[in-house]
Amino acid sequence: MFEMMPFARRTVTNYNPFSELEAMERNFFRSNSLAEFKTDIQDKGDHYELAADLPGFKKEDISLNLDGDTLPIPAVRHREWEDKAKQRNCVRGARSYGSYSRSYDMTGIDTERIRAAYDNGVLTLELPKKAPSAPVSHRIEIL
Repeated sequence: MFEMMPFARRTVTNYNPFSELEAMERNFFRSNSLAEFKTDIQDKGDHYELAADLPGFKKEDISLNLDGDTLPIPAVRHREWEDKAKQRNCVRGARSYGSYSRSYDMTGIDTERIRAAYDNGVLTLELPKKAPSAPVSHRIEIL
């Protein structure tokens, strides 16, 4: 059967002997596709809206704890079959599990009024902008 598989034809002019090694290294060290989950951030005028795709997570597995001007969003997915008896019955286990996280800069955000919702695998954050402060002007006396 393997003799029926096509192979790539290479000529001396465009063959790079290291390209296959580089591809193997990229595949070997490639991180999990969920290690950094995908997000969209939209400017809605008075606030930003952050939408993060977190399918398959439970609301309890996502935490939001502001750390100074940084908002880390960690999420943990647990393996459904932890014990050996269930693991033996598994024919193929390719679903990912582990912890995933992204962090966002909250400079310019009124962190006291952040609202969060999680529905159908999408975490939505409403990030209100801070009110612009008027420049302070005052007279300085020369001594």
